[in-house]
Amino acid sequence: MIRLENIGKQNGKQIVFIEASATIQRGEKVGLVGPNGAGKTTLFRMITGEEQPDEGQVAVDRGVRIGYFSQDVGDMAGRSAVAEVMDGVGPVSALAAEMAELEAAMADPDRADEMDEIITRYGEVQHAFDELDGYALDGRAREVLDGLGFSQEMMSGDVGALSGGWKMRVALAKILLMRPDAMLLDEPSNHLDLESLIWLETFLKGYDGAILMTSHDREFMNRIVGKIVEIDGGALTTYSGDYEFYRQQRALADVQQQAQFERQQAMLAKEIAFIERFKARASHAAQVQSRVKKLDKIDKVEPPKRQQTVRFEFQPAPRSGEDVATLKGVAKRYGSRTIYDGLDFQVRRRERWCVMGVNGAGKSTLLKLVAGASEPDDGTVARGPSVKMGYFAQHAMEVLDGDRTVLESLEDSFPQAGQAPLRALAGCFGFTGDEVEKKCRVLSGGEKARLVMAKMLFDPPNFLVLDEPTNHLDIATKQMLIEALSKYEGAMLFVSHDRHFLAALSNRVLELTPDGMHAYGGGYTEYVASTGQEAPGLRS
Repeated sequence: MIRLENIGKQNGKQIVFIEASATIQRGEKVGLVGPNGAGKTTLFRMITGEEQPDEGQVAVDRGVRIGYFSQDVGDMAGRSAVAEVMDGVGPVSALAAEMAELEAAMADPDRADEMDEIITRYGEVQHAFDELDGYALDGRAREVLDGLGFSQEMMSGDVGALSGGWKMRVALAKILLMRPDAMLLDEPSNHLDLESLIWLETFLKGYDGAILMTSHDREFMNRIVGKIVEIDGGALTTYSGDYEFYRQQRALADVQQQAQFERQQAMLAKEIAFIERFKARASHAAQVQSRVKKLDKIDKVEPPKRQQTVRFEFQPAPRSGEDVATLKGVAKRYGSRTIYDGLDFQVRRRERWCVMGVNGAGKSTLLKLVAGASEPDDGTVARGPSVKMGYFAQHAMEVLDGDRTVLESLEDSFPQAGQAPLRALAGCFGFTGDEVEKKCRVLSGGEKARLVMAKMLFDPPNFLVLDEPTNHLDIATKQMLIEALSKYEGAMLFVSHDRHFLAALSNRVLELTPDGMHAYGGGYTEYVASTGQEAPGLRS
């Protein structure tokens, strides 16, 4: 269906692909993995024809329709979210737009003399719309948007008024509604809450076309894909299985290749030692020449490629008292909408609360109240006297000074630390080599998030309040963060849509529902087992 045949590609001085080959068959669900900058987006763009390989060819079977979701959604404004989503389907959306124009024309008294032509054309357009099942399309578009978390009001409102994250969901909905023969999905799990993520997972598992996708959410990828294509060092390697199977096979292959490399190195050392010892002796000239020729013909075994994973170690945080944060009789309203009324909640030392709840349940509001970023309308919020808090929220990225580099930003926060530990810190969070000299203004949203998190964790607090801390983090950085936080001895209160993160770190669950607040004494894994659901209101 889609074939990459001995492709070569170079971007500037960077060699992206060398004689790389892979195939995607009809109906296959494939995960595309590789370190940042390995060429995943370039591969997508070559399949869609936006870029061409320097060598080899990308072949797509005749008649195959491809839908491509990328992080660059472009401008959206001037029509409703439903109309924007329907526009991606093609002729049906054009017919719907023409029907709307003709309906307006029929109601216009100034066009009374054209009425016969307008009515005739309306009948033709309506018939064509009906033939293409257009009346069902509006319902299907709303169903997809509902699954991705849109309210009816948001569906009908101007798409231009939506935030960047919600526009991403509209762009994703366009591809899902199109139901092409093959979907290319570049990080579709970004910007989704847990409920929308689980809905998307179900949708993609039921989709009968081919999928090639990247995702930083390992659980999401595990449940969808049955094949992995890895980009590493310009090559494409295919593994049959999900992401966990790929990790196991990659580790096993690395062990085998390392052993083979070491055996060959030992053999080469022995041969070279013989040559060096006897090369000056005429009596051994034939043997020496024979061994030199043998070495020239040997295919050298390369050591396994090491995907660098940097570990971040917490400095011990100062110990807090037993009572970390206490909310009593808290009320919070936004206009006429009441979020909380009479809320009582407490975080104690070494508790790790993950907060669950559907869109609008008040998850971020609770974190803002606890962190002091928002004041309650009634009641009290108190933190213990020895509590040193670190708060990660999306708006924290906006306070970075755009004129400072990554390294300068860290030095501003920790003037006594010295460059070596700050460079090591930056490396843990994905800023290696010259990347520490990047100005903050040119950083992507993900890079800004990583920089803010690095600054928060270097001088460790004893209470972490984290609102979606894993957004934009790749799998390796996310795993590093999980390993670091698993050894962290302070208290945590956090919201995340990443189930691996939730399961690895929580030991308490706070579920916010229309019926009130429910606390669970175990972590996320125990919550799923006891409720039979992975998120509020969704059956697993």
